[in-house]
Amino acid sequence: MLRFLPVNVILGVDTSCDDTGIGIVIDGRVAANAVASQTSLHEQYGGVMPELASREHLKVIRHVLDRALAEAGVTLADIDLVAATRGPGLVGALLVGLNFARSLAVARGLPFLTVNHLEGHIASSLVDSDLVPPFLSLIASGGHTSLFLVNGWGDYRELGRSRDDAAGEAFDKVARQLGLPYPGGAALSKLAESGDAGNVALPEPLRLQQGYEFSFSGLKTAVANVLAKQPDVSHADVAASFQQVVVTSLARTVDRAVRDTGVELVSVAGGVAANRLLRERLGAAPYRVHFPPLALSSDNGAMIALAAAHLTGSGVRTPGDGELSLDALPYFPLEEASVGR
Repeated sequence: MLRFLPVNVILGVDTSCDDTGIGIVIDGRVAANAVASQTSLHEQYGGVMPELASREHLKVIRHVLDRALAEAGVTLADIDLVAATRGPGLVGALLVGLNFARSLAVARGLPFLTVNHLEGHIASSLVDSDLVPPFLSLIASGGHTSLFLVNGWGDYRELGRSRDDAAGEAFDKVARQLGLPYPGGAALSKLAESGDAGNVALPEPLRLQQGYEFSFSGLKTAVANVLAKQPDVSHADVAASFQQVVVTSLARTVDRAVRDTGVELVSVAGGVAANRLLRERLGAAPYRVHFPPLALSSDNGAMIALAAAHLTGSGVRTPGDGELSLDALPYFPLEEASVGR
């Protein structure tokens, strides 16, 4: 269980991509999770436009803070610590949240802690769970697909990652091929419900590998080839087949890691953790798997506050003045956030 320092009320900020998220955690419990989505802003482009995302973060971040405070029933005077995502992510977007949170901490005389975005996803995946390290953590989102061995808070070992597209990214790109609106993951999964995966044969990436890597770019190309060669093919069947192959690839890799490491506790995080088929497949596994609440699957500030609670409560990371001069890190491997950073 968590051991908490006198830091009881933590405010977390995440602007790593296109969602402006501010959350508040009180005594390890999520008291607020305010998120401003930019979907309508970017859908006309079929993907996130970094410059527009940064400008929108600047426009709404104060309003999101007010929503979070009201939702938690606290004021800025009640906050004990401010935490923010340092990376990975879009550098312009990261800088908005990082500097907003850092300025807030300085103005209020509060300790400030930077958190790796993936640490936030791992922390969010344990909500409503009694899982404690060591455990395996699958993070599958639009920007990341990785499998970690979490030996302890601040002690992470990446077992494998995607060689190319992230799982969520592949969902969005294939959805675009099928003429579905952005973001395409949820729309593709909905379409797949009326399809038959057995009617369209697609290759399973890295099926014969012995390691724990992922790859979805070739699968995306295979879908494009099917659509080009069979213009009358059922899009629902294509969606069903694609989704099944992605879920099978993710699940088999986790199965292999559990078998090889002997660690039979698994958490799943990131936007793809909301996928119903993935939840069913891993939920039926002969080892213990925990998924986050749907509201914490996508990017949010509450997960950053949760990570800060774990890190400070376990004594593996202490806020310090040195963090006031840190820059955003668009590329920030989770292992670099280990103990002693």
